Amino acid sequence: MKPGPIIAVFMAAILFGVPALRAQTAQAAAAVTPTTAPPPPGGKPVVLDRVVGVINGDVILQSDVDEEIRFARIEPFAIARDLDTPKGASRRLANRTLILQQMRAQNQFGINVSDEDVQKAIMDMRQHLPECRKYNCPTEEGWKAFLGAHGLTEKQVFTHWKQRLEILKFIDLRFRSGIRISNQEIDDYYRKSIVPVYQRQNQKPPPLDQISQRIQEVLLQQHVNGLLQDWLKTLRQEGSVQILDPAYGESSGQTEDED
Repeated sequence: MKPGPIIAVFMAAILFGVPALRAQTAQAAAAVTPTTAPPPPGGKPVVLDRVVGVINGDVILQSDVDEEIRFARIEPFAIARDLDTPKGASRRLANRTLILQQMRAQNQFGINVSDEDVQKAIMDMRQHLPECRKYNCPTEEGWKAFLGAHGLTEKQVFTHWKQRLEILKFIDLRFRSGIRISNQEIDDYYRKSIVPVYQRQNQKPPPLDQISQRIQEVLLQQHVNGLLQDWLKTLRQEGSVQILDPAYGESSGQTEDED
């Protein structure tokens, strides 16, 4: 089963870019001092990286946040408010780390996504990414120019996209299987949400039987969205989400706006 396109659009708001989980012991997790390079003669130490969050013992580094911000540039469905801010990036990293931990606990890292599926998804993104138009990304030359301009490599994008698809598939399998959309729900949505749009434009709406599958996908998305958000809130409440710098978000137990 592949994630539906509507669900992929929603998931894009919180789940693109997947850092490797860095397991820390309790002692190491508590040692959140920045990594520094030896100081130059007569100079101050140079900070190379630092821990900005600890999610159930897995750390989020400053470099992870920086990478997440770069990967936001290749998101076709850029619907989040703060894609390229440290707070928005760290929030998505925290959410995604919680999901990866659940995948690991449930032995779900064996979810198979073929290289062919990844390449197809990347090509689709290259063709529809608005920022890609000025580079002509469907061409190899344009794609390389776009990646170079945003500090990315083809290998990074491939790895990133494969992990993204694996998580989407996991979410799809976990939540969609138990959802049933009735014919009455489809009919209600058609009458209340579809027909009025066409009427306002003085146009005849398409017959219900022609768009019922699309309506079903929209209704499935609405159900999955609610279940996913509730699940993430539960994972945050039951686990330990420590954000060490307020500029990067808030820890467990604090109110935080969602995308």
